[in-house]
Amino acid sequence: MGRTGLSGKELNRVEVVGRVKAGSLRLKEAAELMQLSYRQAKRVWARYREGGAKAVQHRGCGGGSNRAYRPEFRAQVVQRVGERYADFGPSLAAEHLASDDGLVVNRQTLSRWLVEAKLWRGQRRRSPYRQRRERKPHFGELVQMDGSFHEWLEERGPKGCLMHMVDDANSTILCRFTGEETTWAAVAVLRRWIERYGVPRALYTDCKNVYVRAGTAEELRAGTVPQTQFGRMCAQLGIRIIAASSPQAKGRVERAHGTHQDRLVKKLRLAGIADYEAANRYLDEHYIAEHNRRYGQRAAADADYHRRRPTARQLDGVFWLEQERVVSSDWVVSYDARLLQLDRQSRLHAPVKSRVTVRENQQGELAITYRGQRLHFREILRRPERSPERRADVSPRGHIAPPPTHPWRRSYKQLPSRTSATWS
Repeated sequence: MGRTGLSGKELNRVEVVGRVKAGSLRLKEAAELMQLSYRQAKRVWARYREGGAKAVQHRGCGGGSNRAYRPEFRAQVVQRVGERYADFGPSLAAEHLASDDGLVVNRQTLSRWLVEAKLWRGQRRRSPYRQRRERKPHFGELVQMDGSFHEWLEERGPKGCLMHMVDDANSTILCRFTGEETTWAAVAVLRRWIERYGVPRALYTDCKNVYVRAGTAEELRAGTVPQTQFGRMCAQLGIRIIAASSPQAKGRVERAHGTHQDRLVKKLRLAGIADYEAANRYLDEHYIAEHNRRYGQRAAADADYHRRRPTARQLDGVFWLEQERVVSSDWVVSYDARLLQLDRQSRLHAPVKSRVTVRENQQGELAITYRGQRLHFREILRRPERSPERRADVSPRGHIAPPPTHPWRRSYKQLPSRTSATWS
């Protein structure tokens, strides 16, 4: 319902036409004071003479708005929310009412209706206790990365991890579902970002072992910066990793997690998605573009700070796990319980006891390099065993072992006495 009393403008008109009635003001002058035309002033003066001050009030005052929603429409909306969107917030519920049900209603109006129907209770905002860091001005200057574990499929599937990247300047997102927050999970979402936008200048991550690690005693003595496998890959791409000291430090990606845990869970439910492969397709085909369109912002500066996109072949050469191994005396390299026999090289030969680098990509393919050159090898599927005869009769150096009756194998008590043998 609207107001019932006179507004300030109406009170001013009552005062002016009152002076006209008293004869101290002409109607033409009253029209100028009320900022009305002479004809409109005549109408106001006529209404005042007939009904007094109350007649000057706007005739729609106290009635309903001409643009108000019909009561049956309101009842239909509230009923639909209670049936299908009971745990949705007003913003998300208004979106799906418009797109799925054809019921277009303002978000604030819907919020008021739901509060009155006791279907929604607004959350009280806590006062901020930290000063927010200013956004970076350029797209690609800093991208935040994190994983969010949640019941994304509710009871329809297992718990999963959403690997998530958010640009600090314009809130552009890219995300993908994985089982765990592993090196390959971080590589998968980073590669998609690079293929779409280019190589970012820096990544803002947490302190998990996937991204950063503490240095060993040897590294600390040598002053070497410790790197994880993911950190080494980023260094090859020219990406600097910045480790946050607290979740609040990377608040942009943390707040985005909260948005996804609210909106994305419900959208996956409405789409009837029950596995993460289908959920990833939904992300690529619908959710990411819609989210960026709705929540993306304009960066403070127009320049894009991403480096140019590497080719697919260049990216394939970067994303490998690497470990050092020592070549054994028979030119075998042991890696992950596997035996890799090095072939004779025509140009480059890794000496015995030298260190080689074993590389493995996400598909499980192996490569061995020495001084930057790739070595040929073959895997030994079964370790050769020595025969029992050789173990019994041949010493480790290849000498023939003495028989069991040899004096070396007899106790000194079993040997003949030297005294009796000499004086007999």
